[in-house]
Amino acid sequence: MKHVIPIYVLFLFLVLSCAQSKESNHEIEQEAVEDDVNALLLRDFKPTSLYANNHTEIKKAKYPVIDLHSHAYAQTPEQLDEWVNTMDKVGIDKTVVMTYETGAKFDSLVQAYSKYGDRFILFCGFDYTGYEQPDFGPAAVRELERCFAAGAKGVGELGDKGKGLFYSRPTKAYGMHINDPRMKPLIEKCGELNIPISIHVAEPIWMYHPMDATNDGLMNAFKWRLDNQEGIVDHNGMIRILEEAVSLNPGTVFIACHYANSSYDLRILGDLFDKYPNLYADNSARYAETATIPRTVNRFYQKYADRLVYGTDMGRNEEMYKTTFRILETEDEHFYDRNISSYHWAMHGYGLPDEVLEKVYRTNAMKLLKLPD
Repeated sequence: MKHVIPIYVLFLFLVLSCAQSKESNHEIEQEAVEDDVNALLLRDFKPTSLYANNHTEIKKAKYPVIDLHSHAYAQTPEQLDEWVNTMDKVGIDKTVVMTYETGAKFDSLVQAYSKYGDRFILFCGFDYTGYEQPDFGPAAVRELERCFAAGAKGVGELGDKGKGLFYSRPTKAYGMHINDPRMKPLIEKCGELNIPISIHVAEPIWMYHPMDATNDGLMNAFKWRLDNQEGIVDHNGMIRILEEAVSLNPGTVFIACHYANSSYDLRILGDLFDKYPNLYADNSARYAETATIPRTVNRFYQKYADRLVYGTDMGRNEEMYKTTFRILETEDEHFYDRNISSYHWAMHGYGLPDEVLEKVYRTNAMKLLKLPD
């Protein structure tokens, strides 16, 4: 005889099953939420400041600005027009375009940017072709003289992160540093031509430290890490290389890009300033590193106001410019800007006084570039 299950029993069974299933799904969803938080990746951590502090919008720089560290970001005539419009809007009077280039490529950039010849100042590179050969030097000097005649107002950005000079084109000079005797004729020629050399040495200190939980700059450092590269000159070594080149060539002006990558201890740069009157520094692309220590930076700028120049090195975006002005001019606290920083930490304004701002924005650059008042 077959057993017949009453319909109401089946119905009750289905109701209980649905309830248990919903409860189970809810528990799974709760676990998933918890797992998502626990599994949050450092690169996805993008906090928003909850402090109800001042937010000062600086639409235009307090003084007409000379940006002493930019690159050939405009690739078309239309982009060049857009760039000039942005410069007009935010108060950038002139922009130094560090081309890295020599030869025909430098000439082509001179031609492209000549449309706004009063707004852009071009730097050339060094031609390191044949730097391994014993007869290296005279040809590179001749090319420097030719670029100068074509319109170069400086040299840069030279770059050495510890393996040698590699920014200039077409040849990279790995194994040769700025203090190498082979560089002496080129450096001296810059002094004779009365043009500065902008040089990037090393990287911020976070790039040299282990990429672990103790590295407070890890979020940005990991992208540019140097801790895992063999045969590289360390940070202290690169500062010594820069110092030797500056000290051996007192007739040539050097501009150390990015505070000589010594944001973590500005006393390093200050000591160099104290010893070498032919050394300057730009603040480009190190706003995030220094906006964490605004009081220290304020004191540093006031002490060395005659030796620091404004730079960006972060494209040609309007909001980027305005953020740099906000950092320099205001005392705003605890804010983030993902356009110029991938660190986890907040930034704070330096609150620089007007007399310092004018020198950093304009006066010092005019002196370095021999521009008329």
